Amino acid sequence: MRLPQARLDQVLDRFHEVEARMGSAADGAEIVRLSKEHAELKPVADAVQGLARARAEMDDLKAMTADPEMAAMAEDELAALTERLPELEREVALLLAPRDADENASAVLEVRAGTGGDEAALFAGDLFRMYSRYAAARGWRIELDSATEGDAGGYKEIIATVTGEGVFGRLKFESGVHRVQRVPTTEAGGRIHTSAATVAVLPEVEDVEIDIQDKDIRIDTFRASGSGGQHVNKTDSAVRITHLPTGIVATSSEKSQHVNREKAMKNLRVRLYDMQRQAKDLARADSRKSQVGSGDRSERIRTYNFPQGRVTDHRIGLTLHSLPQILEGDIDPLLDALIAEDQAARLADLEAEFG
Repeated sequence: MRLPQARLDQVLDRFHEVEARMGSAADGAEIVRLSKEHAELKPVADAVQGLARARAEMDDLKAMTADPEMAAMAEDELAALTERLPELEREVALLLAPRDADENASAVLEVRAGTGGDEAALFAGDLFRMYSRYAAARGWRIELDSATEGDAGGYKEIIATVTGEGVFGRLKFESGVHRVQRVPTTEAGGRIHTSAATVAVLPEVEDVEIDIQDKDIRIDTFRASGSGGQHVNKTDSAVRITHLPTGIVATSSEKSQHVNREKAMKNLRVRLYDMQRQAKDLARADSRKSQVGSGDRSERIRTYNFPQGRVTDHRIGLTLHSLPQILEGDIDPLLDALIAEDQAARLADLEAEFG
C-alpha cells in the first residue's frame, strides 16, 4: 500500500505540535492529556520517520547505481531495501488504520456455563483455568470478583479482573460461545456429549465517564456461596447492584460489604460501557464480511473436540490439533490468527479510505 505523503506529514506535524505544547503547558489536566496523546503518537511518528528514511535511502541507492564503482554494492543494498520496504509500509499502515481505543486496557473476564448441565460447568472451569495460565505466562494479574461453583466442580459463573498492558487487545476476540465435545466422566456408555460455555471480555477503562443515577439502581445484599468451611460468608456481605433501565446486574462477593459495593459499581460501569461498545461494533460489522470482532456474543465461535484432539475457530476456519496445549494456556496461535484477520480488515478499511 502506497501511503499518501500528505497523511504521513499530517501525523508528524501533529506529533511535533504536541511536543511543543507539552513544553509550554502549565495546566495539570492539559499536561496529562498531552502526555497521553504524545505516548500514542510516538510509535506512529517513529515508524513514519523510519519509512521516510528508507524511501530517501532508496532514492540515494538508485542514484549510486549510475556510478560504475558503486553500482554493484548499491544494487545489493537496493535489492535488500526493496524487499524490506513493503513491511515498513505495512507497519505504518497498521498504526494509521482505525484501531480500538481500548486496545491497551485491562479487562473483566466472565465465563458462564451454558447448555450441558454439570459438564458445562466443568468446561467453564477448564476455560477459566486456560485463561488464568495464559495470563500468568504474560505477567498479568488476575483478581477474582465473584464465582458460583458447579455442583460437580467447575463454575456456573466466574468473573475476574485481568490487569496488565494490552489485556483487552489480546483477549477481546474470545467473547462468544465456546463448545466442547467430549465423553463426560459420568457417562458410563462412553458417548460423546456436546456442552457449551459463554465467554465475555469487557474493557476496564478507568477514565470513562458513565453517569449512573441513584434512582436508576437497586442495591441488594446477600450471603455468598463458597466452597465450604471457612470460605462461606456468615454475614450478608455480598452485594448485587441492578441497573433498572437496562436490567444489567453486577455482583461482588468478597468478605467486606464496603469493598463489594465499590467492586460492583466498578463492574456496573464496565458493563454499561461495554453495552455502548457492542452497539458500535455491531453497526461496524454490518459493513464487513469478517465476523471477527462483530460484537455478537451469542455466536458460536470455537469448538474443542476431545476425541480428535482438535480446536476449531469457526470465524476464520482455523483448526489446530493441539487441544491439550491450548487448554494449558498456549492460546497464542489462536489469538495471533484472529488478530491478523482483524488487521487485514483494518488495512482494507484504510485502503478504501485512500482509494
